[in-house]
Amino acid sequence: MTAPITRRTLLSLAGITGVGFVAAACSSDGPAATSPSTGRASGAASSGAGSTASAVQPSASAVEPAELPLAGGVTVTVTGVGLAAVKGVTVGGVAARDVVARAERVTFTAPHQAMYTAGPADVALFTEPVEPVASANQTSDGNGSQANDGQVGATQDDTAATPTPAAPTGPDADTAVATTTIAYAATTAVDRQLEYAMRHWSDYNTAEFGTMNPIGGDCANYVNQTLQARGWEQRDDWYNRAGGAEHSATWTYCPAMDPWLDQNAATFGLTRRTSDEREHVKVGDIVMFDWNANGSPDHTTIVSEVFTETDGTIRIKSASHNQDGPYRDLDEMITVQHPGGTAWFHTFDA
Repeated sequence: MTAPITRRTLLSLAGITGVGFVAAACSSDGPAATSPSTGRASGAASSGAGSTASAVQPSASAVEPAELPLAGGVTVTVTGVGLAAVKGVTVGGVAARDVVARAERVTFTAPHQAMYTAGPADVALFTEPVEPVASANQTSDGNGSQANDGQVGATQDDTAATPTPAAPTGPDADTAVATTTIAYAATTAVDRQLEYAMRHWSDYNTAEFGTMNPIGGDCANYVNQTLQARGWEQRDDWYNRAGGAEHSATWTYCPAMDPWLDQNAATFGLTRRTSDEREHVKVGDIVMFDWNANGSPDHTTIVSEVFTETDGTIRIKSASHNQDGPYRDLDEMITVQHPGGTAWFHTFDA
């Protein structure tokens, strides 16, 4: 008759064969074994260990492309680890759109560089959404622009009007969960046009083109300078030479410039559009304004931003002389500043 195996027998065998460990591991009613190195139960997953494994410190290891056009609009991919929680991105402090996050990558649409200036920019990733806002305008009339675009209403920086609100302060990059760096560069014709427009919206390039403020306003002179920066070449019917001493009416006078653009639309790849066709407007397009509904333009600007609100409303911002400003709001110009004014566009086909 075989003697029964008792608990004492098993314990004595443990020192020789390790049976005791097998029995303990298979037992459902005994206490769980303790890991000698951690003190945690080896028969159950530790909640602390699980959270450590899942809470990977977010980090960015690469960004593609490494260089962006000043006008933005391209898809950027940031790769790294722990990025699934990212909900908002800023580039150079400007919020990006279309943010999509996965564990090892974040994609988004790059915004334009704030003032269309080449150079490095921080890419900051946040766990909270960062809502895009329209660029805030600045004003400067330090170049003798007394005509102030012939307005009859208030200026955009007049507290009695309803000026474009200043952009709220975005999240501090120090609060980002991960950061990397990207570069902006003037890589396209539009980039070069807007780079010039932002450099000279308040600092007139009088040495090369003079100023037309003494003879009525510098708006057309300024817009045509940006078109030359875009790549247009001066010709016999469109020119500004000798520091502004020699110039064509098509370069310096809106009522001559507007029909000239129509006549040469095929050459320059332009399409004339109404104010209701904003979905076709792009950065770098030309805006014409009629303040008194007489069919003749009184002012011209260059589009510096096309901003779509959450409700789908398209806002057009533009840079100009008379008033001098980099991000003037079109709707304020034709309602607050010039009640009853109208606007139309000459848009580039490509």
